[in-house]
Amino acid sequence: MHTLITAHEQEFSQGVEHLKQELSGLRTGRASATLIENIMVDVYGSMTPLKGVASISVPDARSLVISPWDPSVIKSIETAISNANLSVNPVNEGTTIRIIFPEMTEESRNAMVKVMNAKLETARVGLRSIRDSIKESILKAEKNKEITEDDRYELLEQLDLITKDYTKKMQDIGDKKEQEIITI
Repeated sequence: MHTLITAHEQEFSQGVEHLKQELSGLRTGRASATLIENIMVDVYGSMTPLKGVASISVPDARSLVISPWDPSVIKSIETAISNANLSVNPVNEGTTIRIIFPEMTEESRNAMVKVMNAKLETARVGLRSIRDSIKESILKAEKNKEITEDDRYELLEQLDLITKDYTKKMQDIGDKKEQEIITI
């Protein structure tokens, strides 16, 4: 594989990893620490992810318990969760915060699938943007006589195969997440 493609292949991988991270924050039928672990909390004057200031446990399928390492930040955590638009109300129990997720209805599951599909499409657009950037580099290299016309055709073919491969990976991730969301 030519360096014009391999130099950017890590960007494709990062796009897939970013999609995984984005989708991990979507709610399925079960409570998961990934839903809240990246919520930014104002602690000691700086914004810190929740997982950096507290432990998060899943005592049952519909609730999470957050135990801050420093009890003085419990109000900041409660405020950050309330402002995170999760449609849940955190319950301050003194030294811990409990979040109970309501049962998902068919309507809320369908809405979550739409959100998931929007995130998937955004990831695909990012992938196409990377592909277009590499394609420009290939065409520029041919124009500058760094590669031949035959090399250009071969590189564009390789680029299309790589793009299809990563697009399929993203679609598989989306399909798996959709099954998690709609499974009762």
